[in-house]
Amino acid sequence: MWRKSERGWCILVENEYKALPLWLKFLDQTSKIVTTLTAAALLYTRSAGVVYFVTGAVLCVPLVKCAKKTIRQERPLQNSGRKVSYGMPSSHALTCTFFATYITIACLQLPVHPTLPSFASFAPLVVLPWLFMIITSRVRLGHHTWPQVTAGTALGACCASFWFKLWMDDAAGVRTTAWAVEVMAKSWFQEHVYIHLLHLET
Repeated sequence: MWRKSERGWCILVENEYKALPLWLKFLDQTSKIVTTLTAAALLYTRSAGVVYFVTGAVLCVPLVKCAKKTIRQERPLQNSGRKVSYGMPSSHALTCTFFATYITIACLQLPVHPTLPSFASFAPLVVLPWLFMIITSRVRLGHHTWPQVTAGTALGACCASFWFKLWMDDAAGVRTTAWAVEVMAKSWFQEHVYIHLLHLET
């Protein structure tokens, strides 16, 4: 963890971390929380559209790593002796913005998936404020500067918009193929579950 000193930002000691507000501690676990929620959504919906969406988010990882190595702008001032790491653009800001932007556009332009309740269309009312808090926390915790999270946010929004357009335009037949695979997977799953249930009954 980081704290701001006269020289800039440095590592937060354990006692200082414990003194942080609960909302900052919660947001510092963003990666684990988002990963868990994403896995739950995939397992619950078994939707090809969700798989496509998550694939786009995963592809952002090598993109942001490449950008960091190219720009080579360090994170806020670190303790001497600590391995240098780059923070431009912020990978958290990019990935979370990708999620928030894609979900918002999808809710505005696509019907709610059959496996989800109708109020799922109001997801932007949750993800957008959450995104703002995540971005703010990255700076408050000293992981990034405002320019770094701003760059990550802008890149994440662009990537999500582009990825969603590819889906809507059915570029290279991606949507058609995904739907066909989803139908086949559901058919296989239902068939094997049905056979398994028959064996249990007998």
